[in-house]
Amino acid sequence: MGSLFDQDNQESSNGFFFNPSITKGEVITCKAAVVWAPGEPFEIEQVRVDPPKNMEVRIKILYTSICHTDLSAWKGENESQRAYPRILGHEAIGIVESVGEGVSDMGEGDYVVPIFNGECGHCAYCESEKTNLCEKFRVNPMKSVMSSDGKTRFSTIDGKPIYHFLNTSTFAEYTVVDSACAVKLSPDVPLKKMSLLSCGVSTGLGAAWNTANVKPGSTLAIFGLGAVGLAAAVGARSRGASRIIGVDINPNKFDKGKSMGVTEFINPKELDTPLHEKIREMTQGGVDYSFECAGNLDVLREAFLSTHDGWGLTVILGIHPTPRMLPIHPMEIFDGRRIVASVFGDFKGKTQLPHFAKQCMDGVVNLDGFITHELPFSKINEAFKLLGNGESLRCLLTL
Repeated sequence: MGSLFDQDNQESSNGFFFNPSITKGEVITCKAAVVWAPGEPFEIEQVRVDPPKNMEVRIKILYTSICHTDLSAWKGENESQRAYPRILGHEAIGIVESVGEGVSDMGEGDYVVPIFNGECGHCAYCESEKTNLCEKFRVNPMKSVMSSDGKTRFSTIDGKPIYHFLNTSTFAEYTVVDSACAVKLSPDVPLKKMSLLSCGVSTGLGAAWNTANVKPGSTLAIFGLGAVGLAAAVGARSRGASRIIGVDINPNKFDKGKSMGVTEFINPKELDTPLHEKIREMTQGGVDYSFECAGNLDVLREAFLSTHDGWGLTVILGIHPTPRMLPIHPMEIFDGRRIVASVFGDFKGKTQLPHFAKQCMDGVVNLDGFITHELPFSKINEAFKLLGNGESLRCLLTL
């Protein structure tokens, strides 16, 4: 079988040579990073990828990056969500290799970003302005097969199924997604940066813009200065927030945070008083908004209590794998503080992400600085170590 990208093929506007006739309708054999058990190193395997079925899209992944959700799934922190062997990954950009029957909003050669929180466009949820969830294609960490037939599109060379992850599975040279989970972008987008829109940047910045609707002159505290937390800082800064307090136990993150809008930094390990009391003291009563990006219930409680009574809003962005319940007594909410979670920054993916991509290209949002490392796909285990050790925001893998 020939390569989709050969020098004899047609060159796209981004410099990739594209000829879908070579692989269309065929089972593709390609490389993928397969995890076989919780915490085991990724194995770069030859896998088989079936053609897309009705309302599905097969994508040639060009760049993919690693999120803390991938890290949590790789470790198997939530036992009920385990499914192995599995192809993880949900931040990427790629080019459409082929589409299944019924797909009309994208075609061969289009650049797309896969999204874990899909949008079918016609269910009651998609038609509502009150939510960005979709009845059928919303984020679902329990889901490990395709929606249409309950089967996988990945298999080992000897035909054993390999499970999907978060509607996307981008740690592979080719993947198959429901068309509801792929967003077509302009052909002149900066490919590397646009991979960030699949999750981290959209989630954090959207939480500031859409969920919290940060107002000019307001104060914030961001708990966890990874990519999502820093994206929230960028979003808040663009909305005119006056003070953005960054909270993290890794002091090395402050320099990066400062460049993205964080005005002050607190390391909880250096305090001799409760964290929320320190923040209330600094802000004469508490911040207007807090963003919990750590996935830790004790941190969540501190984030909630750090907001101003009467109007404070806490936005949950962290992934919480443990069975512990929300650490808030109902009577504490009677003080006027509110708490809400945000999925994908409350962006409707297919409807709103193309405009957000244009805003990034026009300089409304600066994506520079989020990609801190770049490695070849073969070094995915090294990339996971960088993220796990707190040394990277996003490590971009080139396939």
